[in-house]
Amino acid sequence: MNGELRGVLGAVFAAGLALAALPWLASDFAVSLALSCLMYVGLAVSWAMFSGATNYLSLATAAFFGIGAYVTAWGLGALPYALVVPLGGLAAAAFATLVGAAVLHLRGAYFAVLTFGLGELVRHAITYSEKTYAKTVGRVLTDVPESATVYLTALFIACAAVAICAAVRASRFGRALAGIGSDEERAQTLGVNTRLAKIGGFALAAFFAGALGAAVAVRWTYIEPASVFNPFIGFQTVLIAMLGGAQTLIGPMVSAVVFSVLTELLRLQFPYAYLIMLGILLIVLVLYLPGGLASLFARWSKARA
Repeated sequence: MNGELRGVLGAVFAAGLALAALPWLASDFAVSLALSCLMYVGLAVSWAMFSGATNYLSLATAAFFGIGAYVTAWGLGALPYALVVPLGGLAAAAFATLVGAAVLHLRGAYFAVLTFGLGELVRHAITYSEKTYAKTVGRVLTDVPESATVYLTALFIACAAVAICAAVRASRFGRALAGIGSDEERAQTLGVNTRLAKIGGFALAAFFAGALGAAVAVRWTYIEPASVFNPFIGFQTVLIAMLGGAQTLIGPMVSAVVFSVLTELLRLQFPYAYLIMLGILLIVLVLYLPGGLASLFARWSKARA
């Protein structure tokens, strides 16, 4: 383990300890806002770990998040919350492995459109099965853990996502993913098993999205497919990671906090204007700033040097 990685892991551990005291020091609103920040930190960092390195634009976050949430909807009560959360992550990772084995040979717009369709596919499949077999759509959660437990669980998952992402970037596996993003054919000729690397990275990112979906699903007393397979979750995750800089570690983290705060301030008061702003910002980023704000900072630092 190199010194830089040890520093990152130490910082993550220290930040986790400091943030763990928040439920007993802050108001309910502040804890709820912090929970949203942690959720998007975990989602954005795990998305950037795969898509930022490989340049495969995945829009499947909402599908993985929703799968994890429905594991909680179906399992909570029969199983303890501490077991349901990792099961949600494992279910999402298993689904990503199957899907990745079938579609990760595609690139560009084809891969992006297909992964976006995954969320809609799973949403309609669950809606159909609920109507057919349960004769209803949606589940009511009655026996839910305390808000402090949910917050600490999301904090643990977010910290784990950051730590794993840092470890992956410093490993041969991370270098293989970066090589795929730079030149996949060249990486293959140099001995990288690109198929296994892509499937592994895709499944690892899906695990954190599914675990977060399972963890925060208890915030809603009523879970239905339309709420947990919400495309807005996936699009905002992509936008957060791209704005901060998907090739960096700190960028998506800072961007997740800023966007979560802005969402609370603007979405309820100006819902349509806020969505329009997100769409315009995503177009601008893709066309003119693919490296995110981190690339602007890097250029500025290089110019000063």
